[in-house]
Amino acid sequence: MRLISLQKVSLSFGGPLIFDDISFKLERGERVALIGRNGVGKTTFLKVMAGEVELSDGKVLYRKDVNVASLPQEVPGGIEGTVFDVVLSGLGDRVKLLSDYQHFTHRLQTEHSPELIRKIAAIQSKIDHIGAWDLNNQVENVISKMKLDPEAKFDKLSGGQKRRALLARALVIKPDVLLLDEPTNHLDIDSINWLEEFLKKYTGSIFFITHDRMFMRNLATRIALLDRGKMFSWECDYKTFLERRQAILATETVQQNNFDKKLAKEEIWIRRGVKARRCRDEGRVKALERLREEKKAQQKELGLVRMKIQKSNISGHLALKAGKVGFSYGDNCLINDFSVQIKRGEKVGILGPNGSGKTTLIKIFLGEILPERGKVRLGTNTKVVYYDQLREQLDMNKTVAENVCSAGDTVEIDGKPRNVIGYLQDFLFSPERARSIVKVLSGGERNRLLLAKLFTQSFNLLVMDEPTNDLDVETLELLEELLLEYPGTLFLVSHDRTFLNNVVTSTIVIEGEGVLKEYPGGYDDWLDQRKTPLAGKPTQPKKVKKNASSKDKTFQTKLTFKEKKEFEELIPKIEKLEEEKERINSLLTDSNFYKKNPKEIAQVKKLYVSLEEELQAVYERWEYLDQFKDEKQKSNK
Repeated sequence: MRLISLQKVSLSFGGPLIFDDISFKLERGERVALIGRNGVGKTTFLKVMAGEVELSDGKVLYRKDVNVASLPQEVPGGIEGTVFDVVLSGLGDRVKLLSDYQHFTHRLQTEHSPELIRKIAAIQSKIDHIGAWDLNNQVENVISKMKLDPEAKFDKLSGGQKRRALLARALVIKPDVLLLDEPTNHLDIDSINWLEEFLKKYTGSIFFITHDRMFMRNLATRIALLDRGKMFSWECDYKTFLERRQAILATETVQQNNFDKKLAKEEIWIRRGVKARRCRDEGRVKALERLREEKKAQQKELGLVRMKIQKSNISGHLALKAGKVGFSYGDNCLINDFSVQIKRGEKVGILGPNGSGKTTLIKIFLGEILPERGKVRLGTNTKVVYYDQLREQLDMNKTVAENVCSAGDTVEIDGKPRNVIGYLQDFLFSPERARSIVKVLSGGERNRLLLAKLFTQSFNLLVMDEPTNDLDVETLELLEELLLEYPGTLFLVSHDRTFLNNVVTSTIVIEGEGVLKEYPGGYDDWLDQRKTPLAGKPTQPKKVKKNASSKDKTFQTKLTFKEKKEFEELIPKIEKLEEEKERINSLLTDSNFYKKNPKEIAQVKKLYVSLEEELQAVYERWEYLDQFKDEKQKSNK
């Protein structure tokens, strides 16, 4: 049964068509995921379905008496009162009906006019029809399902709790259709899992926008794609959708190439000599004009983001070392006796409920907050860049270009100057958009801008706090590839389960008050290990790597003066060897190099192998000596 039907819908705000002759039907019981690139109009389409946008052409039809409720992408400002008040406001006209009924029945005590009795009867009939006699119980029931405190002040809630309260406000009227715009944004993993299970059991139809691939796989029964003003729909899983989508793009590319060849051929024909122009076919001329108009009307597929992390000096082999760290806020213990060692190049996910202390842990790691107990040490030569989820590094009143380049019109990328407008085009900002004020950008555009701003810097420790919010699927996948190739160390706070699975090599999980544990692998690996803990299995002590000059740790507890001096000289030596290795590698990857004398080529290859072996030996020696550095410091106190 069709609940909402869009018929030949078109929409434009003065420029190209956002929606071009779209027809779409939402059936009872469906759960449809709408995806598409940032800026194609997904949120606008949701508002069209809700009847909140005036169309340029076409119409939206609703089944009689259908109830539609929506959850916006961002939490609106100016909402006051308790959770109960906010959820009650979702009943709208029903509250007024009950209030009117109480008002008129009170008047009936002193006034017995037929007109008043008819009014009361009409209101009573409406209340009976929509089941609005017990509004308070309806509100309390949905608040209970959302696991919220009805007396809590809305403005004091966390971002995730506010989203739950707004979802409760949407659900309280028991809608036939639920419209959700990025419902997982700012929710922690437990809340996302809860929401998935809740929506799976929901009996109404759900139409939702999401970039969360696991959420979409687990919930959607149909996938809709909004692309260049057109709507495409597949009744299949996400993997099958990707395969079919790729096939469509390949066919479209062939058709586009054939069209361009035909247009080029006709352009050559009409530009031939005088004789050809005198006898040219007027019908063919008109056909060419039609081809030109069709070319103008074509909307090209949005380009791909071209992100690149700048080269940086390497950090120490040990990126971070924390020993018996403890920290509390008042009586709330966030971290209790936590120790961890993170080596250069590791990619570490940090998981935990909202408010559990993930950002605090990051700030302790970076030295912005001092732990109450224990010690934290960053590796040598560490250069940090921090991606904050609130995008506080962006100046909302400056232009996109000014945020990336505060002075002049060039940025330095890998030691070479580059025009800031051209650089921003790599992040899908047109020259016009690059001159726009940041506060008019969408959430996805602001995220891309923050990435563009950070990637003008060189760094070897990247800290990212919820980088996936508002990014479209294509950009997410490109960011994943970039982080996998990134040779430095990564700390990643994220609730995107697929992103964690694809990127991180280990996870630090906040599992209770002050309880932090480290697990190898991503989100799914943590779930498997949490379900089957290795209790009862003896843990094997780590073996200390040895070389010809090393001593057994059983007999050594601190560095000698000579070893301390050696340790301090190892990092410059490593950097020098890395530079020489990179120089030789650039020779070996240059095709012109192989035009040289074969003997010289063989010597360079041999040198490269010996450099690799020497570098490995120096790393092992550095790692061995680093084990005793803290003990030496303790003995000096």
